[in-house]
Amino acid sequence: MNAFDINQDIITQYARDGYYHARNVLGKDALNSFTPELRKKMNELNPNKAPMEARSTYKSAFTQVTNLWKHSKIIRDFVFTEELARLAAEIMGVRGVRLYHDQALFKEAGGGVTPWHVDQVYWPVDTANTCTFWIPMQTTPRAMGTLSFARGSHLMTEGREMVISDESEAFFSNWVKASGLDVSNDEFELGDISIHAGWTVHHAGPNQTRQHREVMTIIYMADDARLLENPTQTQLVDRDAFAPGIQPGQLIETELNPLLFKE
Repeated sequence: MNAFDINQDIITQYARDGYYHARNVLGKDALNSFTPELRKKMNELNPNKAPMEARSTYKSAFTQVTNLWKHSKIIRDFVFTEELARLAAEIMGVRGVRLYHDQALFKEAGGGVTPWHVDQVYWPVDTANTCTFWIPMQTTPRAMGTLSFARGSHLMTEGREMVISDESEAFFSNWVKASGLDVSNDEFELGDISIHAGWTVHHAGPNQTRQHREVMTIIYMADDARLLENPTQTQLVDRDAFAPGIQPGQLIETELNPLLFKE
C-alpha cells in the first residue's frame, strides 16, 4: 500500500454520499504482480462459459467468482491486508471489521451494462455498516465500464427489495432522475479504489473497449454484525454461501468471516 489515511473530511463525505473514490492507495507494481494470479484463478473457476449473445443481462454484465481467497495464498494475503481492513473500519466509523466475502468481477470486452442495483438486498446482515472495496487491476476509463454511484442514495429506502435485473435497471434509472440525485462519473487510475456502502445505488456501463475490465472486490462488515432475524429466501442463499450455519440473531463469525481488523 501507499501512504493513505482516512481523515474526518473523507468520513463526512462517505457518510453523505455513500461512496468514496480513494486515489493512489495501492502500489502499481504490487497490483501488476497480483493480477496474473487473479487472472489464473478466474480462468480456472470461471462459471460463465456461454457466448456473450447467449447470456442473461446479469451474466453478460460480468463474470463473477467469489471467495477466491480460499483457492490461493497470494489472493488470501491480498484480501486479508490489514491496512485495507483498517481503512474500511475507519471510513465506516466502527472498531473492527470481518470479511463478508471477496469476489472478482471481470467485465469482458464487449460486456454489457451492469444494471442499477443495491448490493445489500442479497446480504443477510443486520447492520448498515457494510462496504465494498472495488479495486481495478488496470487504468479504467469510462468506456471500460466504471462504477457510477447515485450520491446519497444509501440514505433512502425505495427499491431496496429489488435484485439486480432488467427491472432494477428500469426502476432505479427513473428513480435516480426523479429524485434529483447527482451521479458520479469517475475514471480510475491503477492504484485507485472505490469504497461504497451496501445500500448505495450504483451501476456500470458496458465495456466498449477490446480489453477485459478486471476488478477485485473485498466486502467488509462491522465485526459485531449479526444475521437478520427475518432474512429473505435470497438472503438465505447468500447466508449458506458466505456465513454457513449461522442462525437469525447470531453473530456472523464463521471460518469464512475472519476478523481482519480490530482497533
